Amino acid sequence: MNLQYYSDYTSMSLNAAQTVYAAIQARPNLVLCAATGNSPTGLYLQLQRYYAAKSEDFDQLRVLKLDEWGGLYAAHPATCEYYLQHHLIQPLRISEERYFGFDANTQYPEKECSRMQQVLAENPIDLCVLGMGVNGHLGLNEPAEELADHCHVAKLAPTTLNHTMVAALETKPVFGLTLGIQDILAASHIILLIAGSGKEKATQQLLAGKVTNEYPATYLCTHPKVDCLVLE
Repeated sequence: MNLQYYSDYTSMSLNAAQTVYAAIQARPNLVLCAATGNSPTGLYLQLQRYYAAKSEDFDQLRVLKLDEWGGLYAAHPATCEYYLQHHLIQPLRISEERYFGFDANTQYPEKECSRMQQVLAENPIDLCVLGMGVNGHLGLNEPAEELADHCHVAKLAPTTLNHTMVAALETKPVFGLTLGIQDILAASHIILLIAGSGKEKATQQLLAGKVTNEYPATYLCTHPKVDCLVLE
């Protein structure tokens, strides 16, 4: 794991964006698996600046949504769909055929997970951008006795329901839709952004290098190419 420490969020975001942009230039039809939340927002804003300077570099980029809240309609401002549309998909002009993700409106979550598993089989992830939850979750892979390898319906932990995206909602998501741990680890390259308060213990567990289901992020220690950017 390539550890990088930053004293300010802007520097962390710029360096992460440089890595992503270089990967897109090297492989124009790259599949970018995109997380949502506060941690990657600065990265996505910088990608918008790259797009403004040289939009043709993004003409073949494919984007895959990491996870989604279940039980919220897709246009709800708290959904991952809404976030990605406003921070990545629309600003980078990612066409419908180059964007893949869980349908927030689905009435059949298990079938939706099966569909996304097929999408993954046809569009292997080249670069995965991740954040980490205060409990060490990746996507919506929550701490549990056993972690799911592939796309699945996730039971949400209380700490996850306090996430800034949904904390203020009167009606909370009732489940999650997410790529599984092995789906994430199948990515050729992973960028993990650690920012925000309350993540100190999870970060300590990650950097200890011991894999445990109590902190799903520790599985990244088994991956050969992870850039871990930590905001101090």
